[in-house]
Amino acid sequence: MADTATPSPVKLDASWREPLAETLTSPRMAALKQFLLSEKAAGKRIFPKGSEYFRALDITPLDRVRVVILGQDPYHGEGQAHGLSFSVPRGVRPPPSLLNIFKELEADLGIPRPGHGNLTHWAEQGVLLLNSVLTVAMGNAASHQGKGWEQFTDAVIQLVAREDRPIVFILWGAYAQRKAAFVKSVEQGGRHLVIKSVHPSPLSAHNGFFGSRPFSRANAFLREQGEPEIDWSLPDTA
Repeated sequence: MADTATPSPVKLDASWREPLAETLTSPRMAALKQFLLSEKAAGKRIFPKGSEYFRALDITPLDRVRVVILGQDPYHGEGQAHGLSFSVPRGVRPPPSLLNIFKELEADLGIPRPGHGNLTHWAEQGVLLLNSVLTVAMGNAASHQGKGWEQFTDAVIQLVAREDRPIVFILWGAYAQRKAAFVKSVEQGGRHLVIKSVHPSPLSAHNGFFGSRPFSRANAFLREQGEPEIDWSLPDTA
């Protein structure tokens, strides 16, 4: 059985926990915790496991964020979700959207499709792989939307957007673009690069995702700012 325990906020990396303290202790988060407990009591399996709800934030501390890739909610299939948007653990077949991301990665940077779908290597370099909603019931897509996670992740995005250093926001699809609509891009006189395209889903990828070159554009911007580029490869041995 999956671990469905709700992690205590004190386990969250301190770089996030302290500035998010008010959000974490809000009535909305308390109601979310009760909802998750009720789901567990009803016998529902919740993905990812409790220790991985905040995994994206724990792997990528606030002061190390250089790129944000925003997803919607976790994969709802057995063994797929592990706390990073679009990512799956090693040994799990990459879903169609992730396969399309790999196709664009190869077309953009010449990096061949990796032998796995685990994006932890990106997260460890400062790529915040954040879903808007951090949990889901098994087999029931979007089942935890509107329960309180959105307010928490809004606060996370606002916190990143307030950083006084340039950060790349990669927003795939209308949902992500609405979610981060308040991020001020360089075109708007801000400091951040905002890269938008349609979602990599098979339903939309051919309408503007393929050919959008988000990876090379992100690296070019980081290079211009004197920041190290992201190594977008996913070595089998990493």
